Amino acid sequence: MVRFPSDEWITIFKEKLNTNTTYAEVAKEWEGDFLFVITPDELFKKEIVFYIDLWHGKCRDAYLVKGEKKAKFIFKGPYSNWKKVIQKELDPIRGLIRGMFTMEGDSRVILDQAKAAQELVNTASNIPVVF
Repeated sequence: MVRFPSDEWITIFKEKLNTNTTYAEVAKEWEGDFLFVITPDELFKKEIVFYIDLWHGKCRDAYLVKGEKKAKFIFKGPYSNWKKVIQKELDPIRGLIRGMFTMEGDSRVILDQAKAAQELVNTASNIPVVF
């Protein structure tokens, strides 16, 4: 079991994503990188940012950001909502529509890639975690 969020978690996520054949297929047209921002809430007291570089069904890079980083998309929300996503209690697209997350970047691109987004969640939810 690995702690979420952590360097170890993001490394495992990248490895699992790169061996996920379903993700490779549904994201073969995807080009873009993300900052996943986990904001503090009553369960978690500090902000954590992950960088994920996704390119045609593969994850080229993924790491915990220390300092400034730019990306095409920024997906941001409180720790408790990220926890729900990883436990498959909340779909990230629905969370975005409901205002539980915010996003910077072209939201139409994300909505067009809903299957890829779901496979990102499926991959994350298959990592045994401790919150």
